[in-house]
Amino acid sequence: MNIQVVPEHKLSSVAPLKQCNVEKKEVELILVKDQNGVQYTSTSIVPSPTNHVGPPGSSGGDERETWGKKIDFLLSVIGFAVDLANVWRFPFLCYKNGGGAFLIPYILFLLIAGMPLFYMELALGQYNREGAATVWKICPVFKGVGYTVILIAFYVGFYYNVIIAWSIHYLFASMTNELPWLHCGNPWNTPNCTVPQPMNGSFLDNRTSYAKNKNTRGVLHLHESRGIGDLGPPRWELSLCLVAVVFILYFSLWKGVKSSGKVVYITATMPYIVLFVLLIRGITLPGAMDGIRAYLHIDLKMLNNPKVWIDAATQIFYSLGAGFGVLIAFASYNKFDNNCYRDALLTSTINCVTSFVSGFAIFSVLGYMAQKHGVRIEDVATEGPGLVFIIYPEAISTLPGSTFWAIVFFIMLLTLGIDSSMGGMEAVITGLADDFKILKKHRKLFTFATAFGTFLFALLCITNGGIYVLTLLDSYAAGTSILFGVLIEAIGVSWFYGVDRFSEDIERMMGFKPGLYWRLCWKFVSPTFLLVVVIASIVTSTGLTLDDYVFPPWSNVVGWGVALSSMLFVPVYAVYKFFSMPGTFKEHATLIRHGIVASHGPRWHFLPPWPLECSKTELALG
Repeated sequence: MNIQVVPEHKLSSVAPLKQCNVEKKEVELILVKDQNGVQYTSTSIVPSPTNHVGPPGSSGGDERETWGKKIDFLLSVIGFAVDLANVWRFPFLCYKNGGGAFLIPYILFLLIAGMPLFYMELALGQYNREGAATVWKICPVFKGVGYTVILIAFYVGFYYNVIIAWSIHYLFASMTNELPWLHCGNPWNTPNCTVPQPMNGSFLDNRTSYAKNKNTRGVLHLHESRGIGDLGPPRWELSLCLVAVVFILYFSLWKGVKSSGKVVYITATMPYIVLFVLLIRGITLPGAMDGIRAYLHIDLKMLNNPKVWIDAATQIFYSLGAGFGVLIAFASYNKFDNNCYRDALLTSTINCVTSFVSGFAIFSVLGYMAQKHGVRIEDVATEGPGLVFIIYPEAISTLPGSTFWAIVFFIMLLTLGIDSSMGGMEAVITGLADDFKILKKHRKLFTFATAFGTFLFALLCITNGGIYVLTLLDSYAAGTSILFGVLIEAIGVSWFYGVDRFSEDIERMMGFKPGLYWRLCWKFVSPTFLLVVVIASIVTSTGLTLDDYVFPPWSNVVGWGVALSSMLFVPVYAVYKFFSMPGTFKEHATLIRHGIVASHGPRWHFLPPWPLECSKTELALG
């Protein structure tokens, strides 16, 4: 079976279709194979409702809710993209990878991969008005990647909510006249707990620090576990904090974007207010300029190190949040003619600028800490939870009005985490509710079941050895697997659905096609970028460690099992879809290659790659 498009000027006996002033049409081609192997075609042109604005084949009868205001969508995207990693990861990566020199690969990857992928996901979700799974009606053999990103988003909720629970615990612990990690003598302190003195080596290695005592013994109870094989029971204090997180998430999401779009007015804006206040306070501290100079020092020789480029690539990818299904879900609730191109440029730029500015707030305080304890900047500079739950609280406790600064800081962490977690859970809810209509009819119950499910699994992360489970999930649940998922997504859109067809979808929404730059990035640059990052993440993968603890080999096997559990949806569903289609193997490949992308029994539906209302083109099959 051969399928070809015959241009208008080559048609002689075919009457031209009416011009663009006619109502929009939907074309369905039905291929029938008779007993002698001769193929016949039957074409039916069905007029769509004139008041329907949407993609070809969509129904105007199934009304999809939309954001109450445009600002609701923008704040939701910004709130999701700007998360804890902007505060605890980017500044440290910038510092250790050449300071200002690190911005060169970071901005480069932002322009050639980060923004194009961000734009692609927003346009994909907005045009098709579907979640991460059903959006692949454009090419159903790739629907498995939708299930992949939905499962990854669900996994991330297991441990990300625990970090938010830590923030709530510290927030309540700060509501005292004297911060509990300001002194020794607490039940959880070690007998040799002392105020940190000038020392050699990393500040975090000082195990008698009262702030480190608070974190490892007062919150995590790490001293009561011998490793990942000795978890113990969940801690009741953290369990209550986790319940609070689940309730906040549920009541933020239970009514869909109508409710979550209002919550982000607080959760997306509060971090910027607090970050500004902390920045002003930080730069007034003694030693702050030393920290900022260390943050911005330029070492161009570091660019010769491939690790710097890998760090920049992975950071820009994780920072923007492409591939979790969140951007697709959020954009699916936009109005069809919304300018998602402008939204992509605006929100991705705000996200990256936030990361850069947060470095000043962080390193001004690190400079102060280094001067106070008579150590070098590198001795106090760190990333991850150690920065925001040990180093920063330690610094805050020495300031006048320390209780106020602690409350403000942990409110910032809470709001940074909540809207990012809201985004991940919305991706799960929208993705599955669009695929299984019964879930959409009972959204409130399904939202509760999703939130409660993450709570049950998260209990493993708040046991005595919970930090080991959290570290394992953080490394494997959304590591190589999410990179793989986005790689397949980019290939599916650019090479199977087609960049030209995708560009025409965007033109249908906004009235203009993406420029050559975006099309080249989608088709060549972004897939190549993702392929390199996936390979680098696999090659550089090593056994897990946490401080001095080395994870047993079996835990790494479990970790890769978690990663594969999501990635396997891609090949398994593709094989299932391919062989469930009627016809021969050769016909399957031809249909997919030429854009026949959906099947229902013996019928094949063709999604034409041209504007139906303006077409003067005929399909010739023979």
